[in-house]
Amino acid sequence: MALLHARCQTRGMADSPSPAPRGNRSTTPISEAFRDFIQAGWSTPAPTTPESFAHAPVVAIRRDRVSSHFPGTTLVIPAGGVKVRSNDTDYPYRAHTAFSYLTGWGSGATPGSILLATPEGDSHRWEIFILPPAPRTSDEFYANPALGEFWTGRRPGLDDVGTWLGLDAHDLAHWAPDTLDVASLALIADADEALTRVIRARQESVDPDSDARLAQVISELRLVKDEYETSELRDAVAATHRGFQDIVDALPQAMAHPRGERIIEGVFHQRARLDGNEVGYGTIAASGSHACILHWVTNDGPVTAGDLLLVDAGVERDSLYTADITRTLPVSGTFTKRQREVYEAVLEAADAAFQVVKPGAIFKDIHAAALAVIARRVSQWGFLPVDVDTALSPEGQHHRRYMIHGTSHHLGLDVHDCAQARREMYLEGELRAGMVFTIEPGLYFQPDDETVPPEWRGIGVRIEDNILVTPSGAENLSAGIPRKPEEIEAWVAGSTQR
Repeated sequence: MALLHARCQTRGMADSPSPAPRGNRSTTPISEAFRDFIQAGWSTPAPTTPESFAHAPVVAIRRDRVSSHFPGTTLVIPAGGVKVRSNDTDYPYRAHTAFSYLTGWGSGATPGSILLATPEGDSHRWEIFILPPAPRTSDEFYANPALGEFWTGRRPGLDDVGTWLGLDAHDLAHWAPDTLDVASLALIADADEALTRVIRARQESVDPDSDARLAQVISELRLVKDEYETSELRDAVAATHRGFQDIVDALPQAMAHPRGERIIEGVFHQRARLDGNEVGYGTIAASGSHACILHWVTNDGPVTAGDLLLVDAGVERDSLYTADITRTLPVSGTFTKRQREVYEAVLEAADAAFQVVKPGAIFKDIHAAALAVIARRVSQWGFLPVDVDTALSPEGQHHRRYMIHGTSHHLGLDVHDCAQARREMYLEGELRAGMVFTIEPGLYFQPDDETVPPEWRGIGVRIEDNILVTPSGAENLSAGIPRKPEEIEAWVAGSTQR
């Protein structure tokens, strides 16, 4: 991240480093004849007629709400740069979530951009600084593989971005941190390490609380989604449904390959790229006992007849809003008696948690409702060394051995959304209409767990849905993806028998 940002600033900051020369590889020609030839003979780009993003007015309201919390304070929200994957290759770019939330700019955002809010009375003047297209007469165009448009594609211009976002847009070369009022400034410090160092160098003393409060305020504003956000999440769920259908259709192919889990991962990733920007997080394609590993993303195992396949996956839209769905499928199309027993217990826990959801309910009570079912079920099966009441007491919690994770997390631009919100606003907060979160109980009997009989070992089940709080209750946004055992069996059997 820091490396690319430093490169981006070479047009506006003289002390920024340039990419190190690599004499052991072929390099861009540097003869005067080459330079003269490559800088000439380019047609003038056709004029564009950009239109404002439809959601720009909603995003402006978000900025106003942030302003109201920070009168007289300069706010700096960087997009950040790309992150190095290895040596001089980078991960696909994704702007910082706070920047995306306050600009409405999704997958097309330009690395290194900065959103600036300068105090004006009780409000702020919001501006954006971006790296515009380089002229064909500049070396950057063809000689800089980090950001040159010959290498990475054409960047949008100032007029385009300004119109799209409804903001005054400026060349990043005109970004002047020396003019900022750093005595009263709040910064999303983790978004861009290089920029943070520049600003910190000018501050005689640093108040980390101001930065933390900015991140907190933005997180807490994101707890309740606006209509645009809920629409994007609906579309993300719909695309994820299509991805799960692709998975079911690919089961015969997966069963025929020694790394069948990668077939599952691959077909879902294709759907995510076709219908969205990317996967919202690393897909979990866990067959057999791998389903007992909560974040199994290695996905290199076989998909075997008779086993369960747990898939936890979500499509991220170009807006960067993501779904987060889990389904557990019987590979052969039919649950065994024991598998179905576990599946029905998890489904009962999910449904009990859903019944809690309504405005005014407490977020953590969703988890309590799911765990009450889990505790009762594993007690009935004889797996607990104590009675149910003792297990459910704060001093007990024996049943958590089989479901160590939480039941719910907020969902939106981040798959684990609103992470900087205060506990009293999140875990202990009241549910409000417009909140979107997961309900995802599970049961996992590890293959080496001697507290359960051998026939239970290696069974892992999770069911995860995306829930919208409505004014009168709740809506399961992913209810259309089969989740009852008989629906699951019919779904899988219909594809494996083709």
